[in-house]
Formats: sequence, C-alpha cells, structure tokens
Amino acid sequence: MSTFDEDLFLKGLEQRKATLGAEYVEKNLEAADDFTRPFQEAMTAWCWGFGWGDDVIDPKTRSMMNLAMIGALGKMTEWEIHCRGALTNGVTKDEIRAIIHVVGIYCGVPQSLECFRVAKKVLEEKGL
Repeated sequence: MSTFDEDLFLKGLEQRKATLGAEYVEKNLEAADDFTRPFQEAMTAWCWGFGWGDDVIDPKTRSMMNLAMIGALGKMTEWEIHCRGALTNGVTKDEIRAIIHVVGIYCGVPQSLECFRVAKKVLEEKGL
C-alpha cells in the first residue's frame, strides 16, 4: 500500500520551495536515493503540504513558530535552514532576536547562545 499523495506532495513542494528556496529543495530531492526518497516525499507532503499548506497561519508566523520550536529542540542544522526561510518569509532581524530571547527564557542561556551564533552567521550571509 502506498502512502504517497501526489497532490499534497505538489502543494508541499511549492510551499517548501517558496520558503527554503528552489535550489536548496531541488538539491535535497536530487540527492535522495531509494533509502531516503520515501522520507523526502513524505516530509514534503506532510510537513509542507499539510502543515504549511493552509491559510490559517501565514508563512511569517509559521516561520517564527518554527524558530522557537526548533530552537527549543536544539536542532541547529534545521534551525539554520529555517532561519534563512524565516527571512524569506518576512521575519526581521529584531524578530529573530526576540525569538531567541524566548528560547533563552524557556530553554536556557546555552541554547539561546547557539541560536545567536547561527543567526549571526545567516544574517551576515544576507548582509543584515
């Protein structure tokens, strides 16, 4: 039985590219092999098609939520990717700082310092 939903995948692919950039997304999909492709497809359909695919919460707010949650989890590789996506979705440098402050309050100073390190790298890349 296949769990692949092509419509949800295509909807997710559009949203994923809009937030993370087409080049990044296409590179990840092209790098997928028989072992990782099912996850790439499912994640694109579920996270981006289902999770990001409605209009209830705008992309900027979703990006802000993601930064807070991923920062809380300490998943800094994903945090960096979503920091770039947040900027694409209109999150400002000041808003990123405020999100990191919240991470520090609820998750501890060491985790906020990690978020600041990554944010500075991303902001410098973007010339901000």
